[in-house]
Amino acid sequence: MLKIGDFSKLSRISVRMLRHYDEIGLLRPVFVDQFTDYRYYAENQLPIVGRITALKDMGFRLAEISSLLALYDDKEALDAHLAAQQKTLEALAEDTAQRLRLIETARRRLRKDEPMNYNVTLRTLPERYCATVRMTIPRYQDEGMVWDVLCRETAAMALVPDDPCCCAVEFLDNEFKETNVEIMASKSVKGTYPDTEHVKFQTLPAVTYAGCTFKGGYEQINDVVAAVSAWIDANGYDYAGAMFDIYHVSPHETKNPNEFVTEVCFPIRKK
Repeated sequence: MLKIGDFSKLSRISVRMLRHYDEIGLLRPVFVDQFTDYRYYAENQLPIVGRITALKDMGFRLAEISSLLALYDDKEALDAHLAAQQKTLEALAEDTAQRLRLIETARRRLRKDEPMNYNVTLRTLPERYCATVRMTIPRYQDEGMVWDVLCRETAAMALVPDDPCCCAVEFLDNEFKETNVEIMASKSVKGTYPDTEHVKFQTLPAVTYAGCTFKGGYEQINDVVAAVSAWIDANGYDYAGAMFDIYHVSPHETKNPNEFVTEVCFPIRKK
């Protein structure tokens, strides 16, 4: 058996933390001297400490690790927990990356000491035949879920894109929502195709809109919306439908946000 100090050195876990593990029942010593209260550990507990450390490094809380240790003989169950943690960390990484882009954009503008100029134009999107998917997604950032469904369910159809092909997302809620966002994605195509479980083929009507096309990351969206809204008010128009975005160059074509080309659109009518 190993004294707690020796076990601490071998396991690279502090004595204080080993005592805490004992208190919460995560890793108990094999023997405690009733007269001196000294804790003793066995060499075969070192692999268990290694698992605890590995799970901590993966971001699991100590309260979760206790139950996970019992799953090391059930690879499928353990893998399911690891997959769920991976998904959580990937979402966190995406949020962190977005915050970093916002900071970089703000700093870049400060260095230039000038506001971004967004040009708003009045346009009409003609009637078009589209593959559409209407879904409720967890957050606006999860828009990719809708495109994944559209691509997956039409993969075997060999869709012929319209010329030009218009890929857009319409935001159907009457207000900004933190969760449960209803949207409809559409891709204009040539020919006719049968509906699938989630993809509906339909002819969308022509729409007149005030739009602003910008290049770069989506962190600019709020400023672009403000520019379009100001233009609508200044030119005597009213809003006539749900806002939508047209993706001229999207994450489907490039992973570099600086290369994205997006058009923010508001259907309008004269007051």
